[in-house]
Amino acid sequence: MRRGLPYVRAGQVVGLLGGSFDPAHDGHAHISREALKRFALDELWWLVSPGNPLKAHGPAPLEHRMARARMVMDHPRVKISDFEAQVGTRFTAETLRALIRIYPGVRFVWLMGADNLLEFDQWQDWRWIIENVPIGVLARPGQRIAARHAKAADIYRSARLKGRQAPALAQGAAPRWCFVNVPMVDISSTEIRARGGWR
Repeated sequence: MRRGLPYVRAGQVVGLLGGSFDPAHDGHAHISREALKRFALDELWWLVSPGNPLKAHGPAPLEHRMARARMVMDHPRVKISDFEAQVGTRFTAETLRALIRIYPGVRFVWLMGADNLLEFDQWQDWRWIIENVPIGVLARPGQRIAARHAKAADIYRSARLKGRQAPALAQGAAPRWCFVNVPMVDISSTEIRARGGWR
């Protein structure tokens, strides 16, 4: 194991919430606490990315975003990690392949918002992701309708678990994914940046 990377035992279930966290805010913390409960996670890791390949403009410096994330999310089972910067990955599929290689026996669950599911088929190697790592989709009430029509949701409809099966998401082989409704904190990183409260 590389120095500085999170420690976790084989057999544990780890949720992964990736993003630029530019900046991290209470909404991220809220969905993290909900994901820990809903998907029966042992731990949840925030993977603070060097940059989002789908965004034209780069985020604030990584060290600033890491410091802010640690300030916002103070929970004994949530770890803030710059894993992608340490191992040199840029795309989610690359990151997941590296995690699976470095942490054999750990059961990872990729977490995303319903808005990400709508554009998921644009991600590099998105089919590999869904066929190798269970996915937990956290949806605002009402968002599910649009997300149900996502290309990925349609193609992998038969792999979807019902909401009440969410705690078992990591207990079977991918492809498997599950929607859960989560009341959201009404704030976004974009709004914080627009107000000039960041960078």
